[in-house]
Amino acid sequence: MMTGEEYRKSVNDGRETYFRGRRIHNVAEDPDLGRMADHVAAAYDGWYQPGVEARNPLMMPPSSPEEMRERMPLWSRLDVLTKVTVGSLSTLMTVAARTREQDNDTADRITAYVEDARLRDIRIPQCITDAKGDRSLRPALQSDPDAYVRVVDRAPDGVVIRGAKLHISGASFGHDLMVIPTKRMKPDEGQFSIACMVPVSSPGVQVVNVGFSPTADEREQPGSWRHLVFDGFVMFNDVFVPTPRVLSDDRPEFSATFAHSLGIWERLGGMVHQVDQAERLVGLALLVAEANGIQKISHIREKIDELAIFATILRAGLEAAVSNAHESPDGYYYPDELFTNAAKYYGAASYSLMVRHLHDIAGGSISTVPGVADFDNPDTGEGLRKYMSTSPTVSGEYRARLFLAIRDFTASDFGGWNQVGVLQGGGGLFAQRVVTRGKFDFDAAREMALDEAGLKEFL
Repeated sequence: MMTGEEYRKSVNDGRETYFRGRRIHNVAEDPDLGRMADHVAAAYDGWYQPGVEARNPLMMPPSSPEEMRERMPLWSRLDVLTKVTVGSLSTLMTVAARTREQDNDTADRITAYVEDARLRDIRIPQCITDAKGDRSLRPALQSDPDAYVRVVDRAPDGVVIRGAKLHISGASFGHDLMVIPTKRMKPDEGQFSIACMVPVSSPGVQVVNVGFSPTADEREQPGSWRHLVFDGFVMFNDVFVPTPRVLSDDRPEFSATFAHSLGIWERLGGMVHQVDQAERLVGLALLVAEANGIQKISHIREKIDELAIFATILRAGLEAAVSNAHESPDGYYYPDELFTNAAKYYGAASYSLMVRHLHDIAGGSISTVPGVADFDNPDTGEGLRKYMSTSPTVSGEYRARLFLAIRDFTASDFGGWNQVGVLQGGGGLFAQRVVTRGKFDFDAAREMALDEAGLKEFL
């Protein structure tokens, strides 16, 4: 296993990565990107155990529903890059289990890569969403065939890929990029049916980072500092991928297996995140209502109750997904897809309304409260503390810090990024709708309705 310092050295490998128009030569030392590298390094140190046999236990799918449930509190505390790596390796093992009967060589190749990745203790961002070009046209009909990552050359020792992957969390901070098809490909779309593992430092890989830089004062932005993330716009400019790193090529029948397997684990991770966020919204609503002295007003109480119901339904959906987990042929468990997708859809579709309730309870100071530095300033601090206080038991600085926290979690750069992530993480609402439609037992529901309505005799 790597230490945090070893991780820092490992990503200083000449990778071509950019932020706000400038080339970053060492992500671990950059004043902006280095903050996320600090989070990743701290996570490495937190998991580190000496010895050649040591392995991070999260880097393999759970072997029982109980183990999956036990891991959820750990997933909640993971940095973004470790989370996506857990999802990447779990995805690969799920694909291996699902393809073994059709192609044992593919399954063995994937399993061998996973074991090697665990031995090297590397981090693996997920590259799935393509540029897509004209969304009304499938990949083979695009005016620019590079709209979807594709193979442009094949040789006995490997393939050359070209294209781009978007919305890649932590792309500049990992070691290998898991490049997989974004959806089910048609039989004539073999060139787009490429799944491979690409080192971030490979010649031809460019990562343009997009992210928010929190202020220097962590007291004002607790969410931004704790959940700091940079997303990558990743371009593959004729990148050579050696054969051992090619997991599947020119196999359209496997394209959906990769995309679908990733969706399972991405949405489970999204559900864990949504449950945490929902319960945090309840807590913030309670605190600010109490600080404002309005906790007993009926419409405030009703909004807090609705927030609590929202959080409870999400936790129930997560629990149902885990309790009804399914065993793969290789002995690993994955969450039930119906409960995972239905709960994820509900959480994403309702999140904006829950944030609106919090904003309505809190009031306009979410946007206008002065910063912590103004409270530290002896010229302004005394007055701010006086007028931000609401009672002898609620200090002005406490109430201001509470507003700043609500702003950061829901109305700052981080809050906006998070709101889009809730909606789009693991695929947008339609993706969860499609899976729910495919997994729900409509025939049983129809039969029940016919029976209860006494209409079977008409059929």
